[in-house]
Amino acid sequence: MRKRAIRATIKEVASSAGVSTQTVSRVINNRPDVSPETRKRVQEVIDDLDYQPSALARSLIRQRSHTLGVVTAGLRLFGPSRTLSGIAAAAEEAGYSLLLKELSDFATNDVTPIIQSFLSRHVDGIIWAVPEVGQNHTWVKKQIQNYEIPMVFITMELCKNISIVYVDNYLGGRMATSHLLEQGYKHIAHISGPLDWWEARQRKAGWKDALVEAGGSVRDKQCEEGNWSAESGGQGFEKLLKQYPEMDAVFVGNDQMALSVIQTARERGLRIPEDIGIAGFDDIPESAFFCPPLTTIQQDQITAAKLAVEHIISTIESTWNGVEPDKPKATVLPPTLVIRQSSSRKE
Repeated sequence: MRKRAIRATIKEVASSAGVSTQTVSRVINNRPDVSPETRKRVQEVIDDLDYQPSALARSLIRQRSHTLGVVTAGLRLFGPSRTLSGIAAAAEEAGYSLLLKELSDFATNDVTPIIQSFLSRHVDGIIWAVPEVGQNHTWVKKQIQNYEIPMVFITMELCKNISIVYVDNYLGGRMATSHLLEQGYKHIAHISGPLDWWEARQRKAGWKDALVEAGGSVRDKQCEEGNWSAESGGQGFEKLLKQYPEMDAVFVGNDQMALSVIQTARERGLRIPEDIGIAGFDDIPESAFFCPPLTTIQQDQITAAKLAVEHIISTIESTWNGVEPDKPKATVLPPTLVIRQSSSRKE
């Protein structure tokens, strides 16, 4: 029977090389205070014994874990799930592990237990990737100064002295609405996401301002509120057909709601884009395969996530190297208009 492989210890390396464990540690950590001959001898023993230093032990010694705490919520939704995917990829590339906490409720505002849990596990920094919903970010202004650990927030309203990365939802709403106006549509409705979401309010504000600046008016009957689900999009569109019969286009707050708007419009015998123009938001992978393909606003959550990881790691490394880290800042990413058949009324 083959003997079970036993992991070599630093004491065994030291004994075989005829040096102290402190010398082996200096070689492992590439310290300069080791002679070339000793370094070579120790390294040969390390290679021969296939010695692997304990990452946990080294992190405890250095008081660093190379781990980021990540708080997220709503992973069933496209935006949060894609953001988390981007965080994971960027962290792995940088050599950091993740410790994940998914909130069961967006409204959670008692964050102390969450942060304390991360601190007890010696994370080096925290990325807060929970969308701003209702009052769930009010703690930031009141409590963040109590925590001496780097934090970066993804998708929330600008806040002084807080590092934030987000896609410009307001601009996206303006871009979608302006495109529909350029296509000759004059009566443009809006189906928003749930308006306790900051992102939904920003998209609606962009729609409203684009219409007003084009000389139009905005009345309550032109807008319905959904909840991001496909079902709510169809329900909102049905209401708009009754209360805003002159409607010839609709900007929908996300692509999932827009999918059922397309279906409902076709069931009512409306031609897309001739009778009704439709634009969404998110550019989910399926939007290019809707019937007809959906014009939408693309927001690059992968890049936002990457920038958040880069910023927090830069802050962590600066602190540990005794360098003054960059001041907290807001990084705003512009969205992209993706034009497809659902709104292309002009050649």
